[in-house]
Parts: sequence; C-alpha cells; structure tokens
Amino acid sequence: MSPEPPHQVTCPICGNLVDASKINTHLDANCAMEPLVDNMPLAGQSPLASVFTRSVKSDKEPTAPLKNSHESPTLIKSTEVASIFKKTTIASPDDEAARKRRTSVDQPLPSTPTVKRARKEALAATMPLAAKVRPQTLDGFVGQEELVGKNGLLRRLIKADKIPSMVLWGGPGCGKTTLARIISKTTRSRFVELSATSHGAADVKKAFDEARGHLSLTGQPTIIFIDEIHRFTKVQQDLFLPYVEQGQITLIGATTENPSFKVNGALLSRCRVFVLKQLTMEEITSILGNALTRWRQLDSEPPSEDTPISDSEKEALAFLANFSDGDARSALNTLEIALNALDTKEDALSKDAVKNAFQKSHLLYDRNGEEHYNIISAMHKSIRGSDADAALYWLGRMFEAGEDPLYIARRLVRCASEDIGLADNHALPLAVAAYTACEKIGYPECNVILAQAVVYLAEAKKSVRVYKAYGRVRELIANAPAYPVPLHIRNAPTKLMSNLGYGQGYKYNPDFDGPIDQTYLPEPLLDKKFLDP
Repeated sequence: MSPEPPHQVTCPICGNLVDASKINTHLDANCAMEPLVDNMPLAGQSPLASVFTRSVKSDKEPTAPLKNSHESPTLIKSTEVASIFKKTTIASPDDEAARKRRTSVDQPLPSTPTVKRARKEALAATMPLAAKVRPQTLDGFVGQEELVGKNGLLRRLIKADKIPSMVLWGGPGCGKTTLARIISKTTRSRFVELSATSHGAADVKKAFDEARGHLSLTGQPTIIFIDEIHRFTKVQQDLFLPYVEQGQITLIGATTENPSFKVNGALLSRCRVFVLKQLTMEEITSILGNALTRWRQLDSEPPSEDTPISDSEKEALAFLANFSDGDARSALNTLEIALNALDTKEDALSKDAVKNAFQKSHLLYDRNGEEHYNIISAMHKSIRGSDADAALYWLGRMFEAGEDPLYIARRLVRCASEDIGLADNHALPLAVAAYTACEKIGYPECNVILAQAVVYLAEAKKSVRVYKAYGRVRELIANAPAYPVPLHIRNAPTKLMSNLGYGQGYKYNPDFDGPIDQTYLPEPLLDKKFLDP
C-alpha cells in the first residue's frame, strides 16, 4: 500500500504548497525550504484561505479547491495560524518578487490598549463641562475654607491619610462628590465609589464583604463612598453598621438631607458629620471663571495660553453666579449651554447669552425636606418680629416653589393665636377667613390673599399671654397629679350623684349682682396663676 500523501497548505508568502507539519519551519527559513509543489493560489482565493484547504500532489494539473466533495478540509493548528498572523502579511499573487522572498512587516493588528484609549477619549469628549473642570487636588478646590482651607480639619486628615468614617452634608453642587474623589486620589487605601441612585443595598453589602476579604488577604483598607446615602432606608442602613463598627471599612456618605432625619442613628454615631456650606456668589464666580478659561483650552492644538477674561464676561459670570442658589454644578451646566451656543471659542461670552441659557425652573425648596421647615419657621418668626417685608419674602419663597397654600394658611391661623392673641382679636378671624378664601379660590390666585394676611399679622400688636399661660398649664399637668374636680362645680344629672354631694354649694353667677366668693380650681392649686397680669 502506497503511503498517504502529506497534508499540504499554501504558504501565505511565496504561494507554494508546503507540508502542513513543516509550515512554521518553512516560514522561519524565509521560504527557502524546498516546497512540495510550486503552485499559485487559486484565482479569487487569498493565500491565507488556502492554508485551510487540503490538496493532493499532482504532476499534471495544479491543485484545485475541493468542490462537491465529501472530504473535509484539514485545519492546521491554531498556534500555527497565530504564527502566520504574527510574522507575515499576505503577498499579492501577481508580485513575482513577493513570492520569492519573505517580507517582514511591522503592522500589528490594533492592540487592546489602543482600543481602550480610543474609547476613553470618546467618553471624555462627551463629558459635561462640570466633570471636565472638576478639581483633582485640594489646592484646586474652591470653597469650604473651614474644612479644607490651609488649617482645615478635613484637609489635615486627608493629607495624613487618616480618613475617618464620615458623612458629608450639604446642598447640591457644594463639592461633596468632588471632595470624595480628591480623597480617592490621595489615599493609599482602596477606594470604591457607589451611588444609592444606581446601586441597591445588596450591592453595597457585597462591596463591604469584598472590602473585608481584601483587608484580610492584603492588609489594605478600603474606603467606600456612597453618594445620596439618604436614599437608603434606615433598615437598609442597618446592614452597613457592623462593618463600620468593626473598622473593616471606612464609610464616606454624601447627602443633601439632614443626617439627623435620614441616617440611622447608630450609624451616624460612628461617623463624623462635616457640614458643607452653600457656596457664595464670589466662590461660584471663581469656579465659572476657571471653567471658562479651561473650556477655551480644551481641544486646542497646540494648547492655547490663558486668555484674560474681559470685564463684560466677568459681569456675565457674576450674573449667572447670583442666580445659581449656591449650586456650582447647576451654574456650570448653564455656562456650558451658553458657551456651546457661541459661534467660535474666541467669541466673548455676553450677559445676554447667559440669560438665554439660564432657565430658573426650580427654587431650592423641598416640600418634604428640611428647607420646608426652615422657611416656614422664617416666615413665622418674621411675623412675630413685626418685619412685614421679611415675612412677605419667605411667603414668596414657599408659594413660588409650589407649596400648598392651605398649609401656609393653617400656619397663619396658628400664628394669629400664638403671637397676636388678645392684643388684636381681629387677627384670628382674618386668618381663618384667609384659609377659607384660599380653599375657595385656589392656586395661584390666592397669593394676594395670603400676602394680605401675612402683612396684617406682622403689623398687628403682639401678645403671648394666652400662649404662655397654656404652656404653664401643660407643664403642670405633665408633672402634677390629676387632681379631682371640686364637688361644688361637678354636674349632678342623677339623684345618686346629687346625694353624693355633686353640685352642692355651687353659686350660679347670673343670680348675683356683683362678684361672688367661689373657687374653681382644685384645692392644692387655689393660689396658682397661669396668665400674666
């Protein structure tokens, strides 16, 4: 029996048929190894494709592709194919010189780092301006001087890499997330960033478990930053407690809500609360100026030098800062809209451009949050202090933010008795009438009705005799026994009660022309006075 012919493949360089088991040796020898059959690739077939086709040696006719055959093509090893990709390129069959020599080329396929870099650049191009100009160091951070200034406590802790578990509490756009990310770049600890808006309690617990495992394996602690931590319920926050309590992780939570109301008390007791103040107009103007300069430098080849900000642009930035409610992120987003509307980056930013981009669609007021109670308290105290202008302002802050007018009217009814009281007996009926009018006319036409009531109550004379007197009554009831009602002022609807002495000795006041000597308090309280003279 004649031996089976060897499996043959076409060399992708010289185009000759070579024993499949010797293709690598053939390539390493620069195609100098004697081929089995001197054969060109088939028309319409790339040399590389012929590697995967098995041919039979023939002295009479060239090798043809297998058509309508039950014989399956023989594939060479994957390592050999990889070697071909790595070392060679496909030469044109018409190029005689290319078939006679092996050409080495340095044209690798795109590498993974190149692809990743392209994706990273694409993501960076779509980032909002607020993210592009976010400071990376404490020196570039604007605001919160008491915390991160030269002698700020938080700055010293960050520099020493002694980060405690903490809660960063402040309004929107005051720098909570920026501070957390600065910590991530300065600490030697492992840093994990999560958000309650996109991660559930189970995700956070998993991150805590991973942090504990990482600590036991490597000894490296983990800082976990949870943005919007107040969105987790207090029951969900209980899951975090043992990890923080045992020091297995360092927790940094950020919240716009009062942690006293929104964060689990046991968890809060193990964290330091840092209060971030609302940014001032000057601080936001500085942030906007830095952003404008940075925006002009972005995508500039070569990088442009700092362009001075003109006086008209400073005026436009100050105008925007004034209406940003201390929210740097909102100001930067508005600035980006105004800048994108310019024809070129060399055009000056005008106040009109900022006005066109600025849409004040909300006020800093949460009907279910702390600001709700802060502003209603401010209105009430302004009425008590007889400052009608301040009372009107706080009324407008609530009303224009969409507060329920009936809620405001109810508070005015209370104010009429608590603060005006007996000094002006018209105040309470007017407040009740204002409530009824608001109920009938509705929002927003009831604004003037509430304004009238607020001004009347603010300008009315004040008396807290009733308010203080009832406070003394409450205090006494809370701390003294429940004294029995004297028998002579008890009602006696039945004969039995009359026989027991109920109502005996009572003097009916209308039957007497002048004052009568009769007591109405329990005997232990006969000398007690609640009302001031």
